[in-house]
Amino acid sequence: MMLEARDLHKSYRLHGNRLEILTGASFSADAGETVAIVGRSGAGKSTLLHVLGGLDRPDAGEVFLDGVPLYARSARVRTRIRAERVGLVFQAYHLLPEMNLTENVMLPAMALGRLSRRAMRGRAEELLERVGLKERLRHHPAELSGGEQQRAAIARAMMNRPPVILADEPTGNLDAATGDRVLDILFGLTRAAGTLLMMVTHNPETAARCDRTLTLSDGILV
Repeated sequence: MMLEARDLHKSYRLHGNRLEILTGASFSADAGETVAIVGRSGAGKSTLLHVLGGLDRPDAGEVFLDGVPLYARSARVRTRIRAERVGLVFQAYHLLPEMNLTENVMLPAMALGRLSRRAMRGRAEELLERVGLKERLRHHPAELSGGEQQRAAIARAMMNRPPVILADEPTGNLDAATGDRVLDILFGLTRAAGTLLMMVTHNPETAARCDRTLTLSDGILV
């Protein structure tokens, strides 16, 4: 089992009230699968993705990556596991404006510190070429369209060859045609690498492209 969630609970306090977001969410997924996570606005889809990616500790329950419990580890070890094994793609791109595209894509490898700078740059440029940005290697995010920025963000997520990609509404800021192209690239790269792709989406057509769909409703996955 590549990724497994067991009985995840998560709540927040807002204006003195306790909001129950996850109330026992569980699922398992294997390498190479594409899984859509859908649900009404405010159901907690992004919260779930953040918990799965080691970004937000659950109140109870556990996430397992290849059988390794994520939240049984220290924050430092969890950060290392996330850098090695999880690629994240957000709706808002989150590229650093002061860095060019190649440098942005290199960031996950720089965090691990295992490759020489030359090797990191070579890997980043290869990925940018694969997502159709060969002519943009030295450009900065402000010089790119939204679709180009998201393609760069996908390249960055794939930098360390993670077995899991978590994508949160990756086409939410894009028009339909640009979004379709971005999805083609995302599905193509992850399927070629045998990567598990879990994607939060509100779009039924996007969900239909995945192998299966999980619906988050009343804090659980069905």
